[in-house]
Amino acid sequence: MALETLKDIKEIGGFKIVRDKPVGMSWDDFDKTRKEYPINITDKMNCISFKIQDGPIKENGVNGCQVDTLIYAAAEIIAGLDEKFPCDENQKAYSCLQNAIGFLQSRKKNREARGVEGTNQK
Repeated sequence: MALETLKDIKEIGGFKIVRDKPVGMSWDDFDKTRKEYPINITDKMNCISFKIQDGPIKENGVNGCQVDTLIYAAAEIIAGLDEKFPCDENQKAYSCLQNAIGFLQSRKKNREARGVEGTNQK
């Protein structure tokens, strides 16, 4: 039910969603594409997976998604569920997730202003 809410979503947090591995491609070859396409939804298994960024972006480039991408996905799912089953709790949960995203954006701007974004520096 929850992943059905993402059926028309093509990307989350700026990352394209890949649905299932291409026919004829081995799982080992598919895993090599995860750097470019870190979000995979397998509808028939009701599964979503994320490859998380490994190391600082300035040193390693973008090779996965950040934790805020997972929060974006959760927010999209809650919003979709609220369309089907509206309730105050869904709306409050969605609002809290939006707050979390806002706090992470503020953190990023602060780190950018200090010149440490994309590094392991505090």
